Amino acid sequence: MSTALETEEHQALRAAVAALGKRYGRDYMTTVIREGSHTGELWAEAAKLGYLGVNLPEEYGGGGGGMAELSIVLEELGAAGSPLLMMIVSPAICGTVIARFGTDEQKQKWLPGLADGSLTMAFGITEPDAGSNSHRITTTARRDGTGPDADWLLTGRKVFVSGVDIADATLIVGRTEDARSGNLKPCLFIVPREAPGFGRNQIEMELHAPEKQFELVLDDVRLPADALVGDEDAGLLQLFAGLNPERIMTAAFGIGMGRFALSKAVEYARTRQVWKAPIGSHQAIAHPLATAHIDLELSRLMMQKAARLYDDGDDVGAGEAANMAKYAAGEACVKAVDQAVHTLGGNGLTREYGLASLITASRVARIAPVSREMILNYVSHQTLGLPKSY
Repeated sequence: MSTALETEEHQALRAAVAALGKRYGRDYMTTVIREGSHTGELWAEAAKLGYLGVNLPEEYGGGGGGMAELSIVLEELGAAGSPLLMMIVSPAICGTVIARFGTDEQKQKWLPGLADGSLTMAFGITEPDAGSNSHRITTTARRDGTGPDADWLLTGRKVFVSGVDIADATLIVGRTEDARSGNLKPCLFIVPREAPGFGRNQIEMELHAPEKQFELVLDDVRLPADALVGDEDAGLLQLFAGLNPERIMTAAFGIGMGRFALSKAVEYARTRQVWKAPIGSHQAIAHPLATAHIDLELSRLMMQKAARLYDDGDDVGAGEAANMAKYAAGEACVKAVDQAVHTLGGNGLTREYGLASLITASRVARIAPVSREMILNYVSHQTLGLPKSY
């Protein structure tokens, strides 16, 4: 993959993370999945080398970078076959939201641990009856008493929350009632894993990954006043400040996976000989792989644009670019994996080559955290100015 547009520092980071990923690779990941364990060793080493907290402020132990750097880390680990899905959630979403909007106490409590990997935080927004419509979120928080120091009581349900079993806390998107209008407004709360009334049930998935998916039940979970992140009246702004990094990082996840699959297919096509020449010499094999490479490169360019806009503080511009990057990367990832499996034929479905499991995993980049259809809706009415259909 060409990196000429990147700074020397970014190219060095890319090379260093690629070397770390190569030491672990797909075999490590498949072993972890088969044993039902977690990627603790890789997470700890990536943290020790400063990669997990590269986007967090230096004063709290981070690298002082942004989404540009963090997306490089996830992409290169993915290209090596060992992506860390919790990077999307813990440092990218939760770390960013707390760094931008948290109180001094929240920053001191969470950011150093998120940066050095000793603390992880999950993120809960999706609900059974809300799906992509965040305006239908029914998880609500109410004060138990009056005054700014009164506790919160949080009640509701969430689904498809990654890594709750290993996360020290979950950043929950809820809603509070506006005292003036009576309307519900979004707010974010930090909920410790062992908080009374905070229940979790694992969702059985066909997707095989170290990170498990959970349904959460919040039954009058009592939280101190300072569990609320940031300003109660700026919840929507704070929410989108976390969702743009989520889309950028999901793009990195998809691009990395697509690159891994493509590299396996190219290696196979170079050496696999059925008639008198390697199968890669046939255009029916070569051209689809070349197309997959082009699509992945184009996706990365949009991801880099989104990261640059976000890191420069252009939340509106980053929103459009992050959605486009996530869409493009999801499509490119699915097509690259599909073509890689097809290139290997029957071998593409064997455990030895490690591609078949990606058929399911690659769909994640299309479906989560927002469907491609909702991104097309966004571009239709936000970018093109077309009327809404909903």
